[in-house]
Amino acid sequence: MTLQQLRYIITISETGSFNKASEILYVSQPSLSSAVQELEKEIGIVIFHRSGRGVSLTNDGAEFISYARRIYHQYDILMDKYGKSGSLKKKFGISTQHYSFAVKTFVEMVKNFNTAEYEFAIRETKTREVIEDVNTLKSEIGLLYLSDFNRKVITNLLRSNDLEFHKLIDCNAYVYLWKGHPLAECKSIRFEQLADYPCLSFEQGSDSSFYFAEEILSTNEYPRTIKANDRATMLNLMIGLNGYTLCSGIICEELNGGDYIAVPFEQDTDNPNSKMEIGYIIKKNLIPSEMGRLYIEKLESYLRNIDSK
Repeated sequence: MTLQQLRYIITISETGSFNKASEILYVSQPSLSSAVQELEKEIGIVIFHRSGRGVSLTNDGAEFISYARRIYHQYDILMDKYGKSGSLKKKFGISTQHYSFAVKTFVEMVKNFNTAEYEFAIRETKTREVIEDVNTLKSEIGLLYLSDFNRKVITNLLRSNDLEFHKLIDCNAYVYLWKGHPLAECKSIRFEQLADYPCLSFEQGSDSSFYFAEEILSTNEYPRTIKANDRATMLNLMIGLNGYTLCSGIICEELNGGDYIAVPFEQDTDNPNSKMEIGYIIKKNLIPSEMGRLYIEKLESYLRNIDSK
């Protein structure tokens, strides 16, 4: 087994095609296929399902590639520190729940590097996919939150995938809506006041669970609900339908614009408030890359400034 073979299978899995992978790697398709077959024979498993529509990982292949990515990631870090610069672009990615501050921090981090030499990726996605992306090292870092409600389930899932959670900040629940909303002038908003307006939430897929909801207080009974897949749609629904969502209260006006506000959620006996413990996840015992270290530093600095206001 060689590092070259690991790079081959990682690239094939990311492109879903031997042909596309051969173009990226500057390797002929027959040589690429031969290298994969030799590796499969050596380790005694089939890594890829092959079909006319492309390739996909087998169950054994998915497990194998999670280890392959971890090894190759550490090799990249070693070469960054001690090796000569190569022609292959270095990769860095994060996966996150829909946090504008995560995007803002990513932008500030990327400014420190030459994008001609690096391949950056930021994925705003479902909670389960955040965990899966970091587990397979498709992304080096993931961002999500824990609460009293989801902590046990999410923590067990992280532990079973050999992932660590690092706390960044604690936040109370806020009602996020546009400045023209009938409740926008309230100093705080009670649950009963929201009954006439649609509650907006990010879709978590067919296997969705209350435990994977991005919105705090997800177990409350909302008479009107609308699900969305991306932050831009969510903001449009806030204006068009007077919708609202429940969030951390951390607003990045530079990205979302100045037409939206966060109003404190006022708890009552039946609807208590709950803290969001926002943090990042990373593979246990993984040495962060230069980009990863800088991203975490900028995250901590940005949230520290927010917390001090």
